[in-house]
Amino acid sequence: MTDYEIAELVDAFYELRNGPDLFNDIATFHGQFFNFVATADPTRRDLHFNLPNEPEREIFLAWHRQVVFELEQAVQDINPEISIGYWNSTIYQSPTDAVWDEGFLGSFDANWDLNRNLGGDPRLPTPLELSNLLTETDFFEFSNVLERQNVHRGGHVWTGGVMPTPISPRDPIFFFHHSFVDKVWQDWEETHGTSAYITTSMLRYDGTYVFDGQTYPSVDPNDITDSRVYGVFYAENGLAQLDNYIVTNTYNPEEIFYYQYNIEAGNNFLVPAGAIARLESVNEINLTPGFEAAPGSTFQATIDTENNVAGKIAPLFAKNRAVNPYPYSEKLYEPIVWEEGGNLLDDDTIILTAAPNPFTEKITIKLSERKDCVIEVFNMMGMQIREESFENTDTMVIKNLYGLASGFYVIRVTDANGKILVVKRIVKM
Repeated sequence: MTDYEIAELVDAFYELRNGPDLFNDIATFHGQFFNFVATADPTRRDLHFNLPNEPEREIFLAWHRQVVFELEQAVQDINPEISIGYWNSTIYQSPTDAVWDEGFLGSFDANWDLNRNLGGDPRLPTPLELSNLLTETDFFEFSNVLERQNVHRGGHVWTGGVMPTPISPRDPIFFFHHSFVDKVWQDWEETHGTSAYITTSMLRYDGTYVFDGQTYPSVDPNDITDSRVYGVFYAENGLAQLDNYIVTNTYNPEEIFYYQYNIEAGNNFLVPAGAIARLESVNEINLTPGFEAAPGSTFQATIDTENNVAGKIAPLFAKNRAVNPYPYSEKLYEPIVWEEGGNLLDDDTIILTAAPNPFTEKITIKLSERKDCVIEVFNMMGMQIREESFENTDTMVIKNLYGLASGFYVIRVTDANGKILVVKRIVKM
């Protein structure tokens, strides 16, 4: 992150503790619904440790993707150019790394009574642990290992303080850590393409939760298995690759993609008529084949030549960084007991992939096992526009889709008895 992004992001974090206090609200919710034993009360839902025994309750990766997006949206209401970065804990493993500087996330430790103990527990993940994790082929097995072992738990226990407790979102590093966990999931999904949940609802994001007078919309975890849904592209090795995305301005009146690194936009990155988007890089922007800014759209590609100039870094809330501005005083939760996860017990889950997604003229559907099944395609108004039957196969091709209008569609797969096996949302270009 640039000095400009860091200064503005830190100021925004302090500002979010004013008034309704989003940090405390997320942390309190996370603590209240952290983990329940299903056998004690099977009606209670929770956020953690549902695998391997309770796959029907599992929402770990999708919920944390949504909560990071929630905080990022609040940050962007303050400054639309800034985003939540990710802490790659397989590389940055020292208490002297820049992320812990007083000008970055260091000041929050004393000011918010976080009681960090950096490196007190040494279990940060190794690059080999990460690469081994990415070879898992079953989504629930991948999610279970990720959650319980060092790629996820390491950042919590290594940081110490509130991080290895159910109220870990009180520490801003929680969101940098879970951005990294989310990137790991996105990397896995781009390789395997089989992320799918049994449940279609998530706590906090079920259409009933209210914060600061706003009722949060309902979010189906199966609708956010690709980070592109929220316009999130993780840059690494000096490059941000933006592809397979349609600018909609659903969440921001202008979609801004600001990166310290080079930006490469193409391969079905579309700014349709009426949409507003801006690419801004400190270094270089390349528009490659497949990029389109349609007539009637508003699009800019700019180089930030003012970055790190004193006039641009204008902290909005630096005055709030005085001694202990927003301390947490109540007793901390007890630390989490981390347990290694075993193999999955439920092998009946059907996993569906649909490629290409977005599609143009045809789409290939693959199941994780051979089935007699019916494939139905619906538009977003619920109208069935295609139905085809297949026997004893795990691969089905639906052709002649070029006449469909661009937009979102839903694929539903049912077995020979009419039981719904899986539902997946797809995009027509």
